[in-house]
Amino acid sequence: MKRITAIVRAEKLEALKDALFAIDVRGMTIVQVQGCGNQHGWKEYVRGTEVLLNTIPKVQFDLVVADAQADRVIEAICAAARTGEVGDGKIFVAPVEEVVRIRTGERGVEAV
Repeated sequence: MKRITAIVRAEKLEALKDALFAIDVRGMTIVQVQGCGNQHGWKEYVRGTEVLLNTIPKVQFDLVVADAQADRVIEAICAAARTGEVGDGKIFVAPVEEVVRIRTGERGVEAV
């Protein structure tokens, strides 16, 4: 199994959820996060004073999928989240040793 963490633009939330539902991915955790990367934020003026806002709002999707699904999920995320501009985000993939469904005690892929 693989844990896929995608950090994408906040405005891509609905498009990405729809893309994942379309390929039958049902279990996901979505968190609103702040971060900075190559964009390094922007400048705003607050009461006449210049303020550097160096964190940008993003959305983080966490999914655990079977190894066979991982490439398809990554492709769907890229297709739904890509704008071609700096700040589209990143995808991190890590192995998952075990998953346990608390309610039933199921383990492994069945628990996902």
